[in-house]
Amino acid sequence: MAFDVEKLLRLWTNPLPDGPAAEDAFRTLYTDPVVVNGGSLTAADMVARARALQQVFEAPEREVLDVAEGGNKVAVAFRLTGTQIGPFGTSAGVLQPTGQKLSIRVIDILTITDGRISEIVMVADELAALVAIDAARLAPASG
Repeated sequence: MAFDVEKLLRLWTNPLPDGPAAEDAFRTLYTDPVVVNGGSLTAADMVARARALQQVFEAPEREVLDVAEGGNKVAVAFRLTGTQIGPFGTSAGVLQPTGQKLSIRVIDILTITDGRISEIVMVADELAALVAIDAARLAPASG
């Protein structure tokens, strides 16, 4: 299986068309609904997430770090980098715009069904990104 990782990343970082065409663009790569980290999301949900992500970064850069394929699974490790101009939702809360370069490493494990992504397990290294821009620190060890 030769999965088009670049097409997938472009879908998330390039401007989306208006109206139903945006959902249709997601349906070319994803089932509708798709399971993401155990929850079911529709194409409309995915478009909303992509639009929110696109508001975070100015001139985002994508760097594929590695791809592994086997059976109906594709694992993609990549880095998404750009100047943070919009709010960024993290597990620790919302990081308001910093104007700094933010770089996030992500690993997506994709399940492919009939040529489209039907399930995603996604992990992002938010902590390293926050520490790098001094938005988070480890507390000193108490002794």
